[in-house]
Amino acid sequence: MADEIDYKIHGNEMQLVEIGLDKGETVRAEAGAMMFMGDGIKMETSTGGGLLKGLKRAFSGESFFITSFTQTGNGKGSVAFGAPYPGKIVPIDLTEEGGSFLCQKDSFLCAADGIDITIAFSKRIGAGLFGGEGFILQRLHGDGLAFVHAGGTIVKKELAPGETLRVDTGCLVAFSESIDYDIQFVGGFKNALFGGEGMVLATVKGPGKVYLQSLPFSRLADRIAAAIGPGESNRGERGGISGIGETALGGILGGDRKF
Repeated sequence: MADEIDYKIHGNEMQLVEIGLDKGETVRAEAGAMMFMGDGIKMETSTGGGLLKGLKRAFSGESFFITSFTQTGNGKGSVAFGAPYPGKIVPIDLTEEGGSFLCQKDSFLCAADGIDITIAFSKRIGAGLFGGEGFILQRLHGDGLAFVHAGGTIVKKELAPGETLRVDTGCLVAFSESIDYDIQFVGGFKNALFGGEGMVLATVKGPGKVYLQSLPFSRLADRIAAAIGPGESNRGERGGISGIGETALGGILGGDRKF
């Protein structure tokens, strides 16, 4: 069973989560996420269960190593973890979610000791090829608290059986195992070429819970690259016909003679 940890989330746009630990309790976190820790906290970095588990995390977008923080002193100890880019931290109680939850790759921040972070493969080839998250997702499995981070503002949707939501592929953060996840091609030549949303949208069908983010990191990176200038931007970063059309048109109008 996972350790029963306490937590408090601080901040608004740049959040951090502070975890309270009783003596002997442990929280595990993505390497490099720690912000501060109390005097009685012992830190230990490992593969978290052997070579295979380390490789599974690496395939799901996390680091090969994971760091454990254990309260060894008397009384209550605390350790805090910060998100790597502007956004929100989402607490997920896996006990309430049937023991597992699916997330976009590299979204894991920290979790109570006893929670496993493994890989999950998209069930459908279309979702794997065009769904934004690729074939590999993260599966959080256990019976305690886990925390994931996402960009911008977070919206939680509770989908009824058969209820469907169409989402920009990058805006999908996490969802219940019961959600049916697939992709849908955008209709219309102009929509695909110049609509700015790519060739496909993700479709999620209930029943289940879905978390959406307003600012995917890829979108933020695109804006930063565009601000740097045409010579340094990630040309073709956006996939599909939309990326080709938008990048080419933007380069021509911006005076980039490479087109």
